[in-house]
Amino acid sequence: MAGSDVKIGGEQGPSGVLASQHLRALIGDEVISADQPIDENQVQPASLDLRLGDVAYRVRASFLPGPRATVQDKLDKLQMHRIDLRGGAVLEKGCVYIVPLQERVRLPATLSGMANPKSSTGRLDIFTRLIADRAVEFETVTPGYDGPLYAEISPRTFSVLVQPGTRLNQLRLRQGSAQMTDGQMRELQARLPLVDSDLADIKEGVGFSVDLTPPEIGPNGTGLVGFRAKKHTGLIDVDNVAGYAVEEFWEPLHLPATPNDGLVLNPDEFYILRSKESVTVPLDHAAEMRAYDTRVGEFRVHYAGFFDPGFGHPEVGAVGTRAVLEVRSHEVPFLLEDGQIVGRLVYEPLVEKPDKIYGADGLGSNYQRQGLKLSKHFR
Repeated sequence: MAGSDVKIGGEQGPSGVLASQHLRALIGDEVISADQPIDENQVQPASLDLRLGDVAYRVRASFLPGPRATVQDKLDKLQMHRIDLRGGAVLEKGCVYIVPLQERVRLPATLSGMANPKSSTGRLDIFTRLIADRAVEFETVTPGYDGPLYAEISPRTFSVLVQPGTRLNQLRLRQGSAQMTDGQMRELQARLPLVDSDLADIKEGVGFSVDLTPPEIGPNGTGLVGFRAKKHTGLIDVDNVAGYAVEEFWEPLHLPATPNDGLVLNPDEFYILRSKESVTVPLDHAAEMRAYDTRVGEFRVHYAGFFDPGFGHPEVGAVGTRAVLEVRSHEVPFLLEDGQIVGRLVYEPLVEKPDKIYGADGLGSNYQRQGLKLSKHFR
């Protein structure tokens, strides 16, 4: 493999998530292929951005095809309307769409795939999941899969404009098993650390908490701790960067300096908050945030949830990078208090260090060194 001595796709290859150079080689070998040539800027440190195709199908319900059916088999039964995306088309909030992606894969038996929404997708509250033919789980591509890929898209808060080539989700490929034990994550924490806390809570991942202490206090005795999405807003073009005024789509959330009474999450409202801890991902690892854990409350804290190698890493000058939380409460109001653990980061090794590092010069990383940051669409 060009640029790497590591064996990929063979029986003896090391376990781990594939790095950018491996993805590039698999594209060259047409293990990953597409209707249109794959751009170099789709190749991320440990993932590949996926592009929407030319059509979307409005469907009656979300679905999984199951072991004996293709996605197209289900579309034949469930589709309500076919939408041409060429020239741009609106996906309305509250509706469910299936979009064939431009990319397809032909995986060897030693490789599997995992997907997640891109960070900007999650911060717009666009519920997006990958589906493959004969899949029994979302966001997974089984070893040896040879076929097309689809995105299920359901905007939850804002109606959005998309077109062919719009990138809402990303695919990672894994060779073997890349799971780490709590002991291995404790060793990483002692060496790096993964979160800037002397009392890191590591149990099925590294715990992180919500920050509801305002960094600055205004003349009224309160400060900004987050944003709540407005219910009735205009349309957002997903490909329009820095095109929208914050106040047209978001309500700022202000709380007094500590002590305060916390923040009550209203059911089915969408919030952008931040972690109290700064997060670091080693250059040869990636991390995923567990999106929903009923053991800490009936709410979801992340839709995207993937952290690239180098996120928050001091070697790229990114000390102090917080995790942004995309929060939605389920069913009942829920009280969040400052410092409350709201989720866990699960780390996994890469096969080798990528030749692209998140946040390095020239990569165009939007969320390195972030604090409380909305998606890149807002000025």
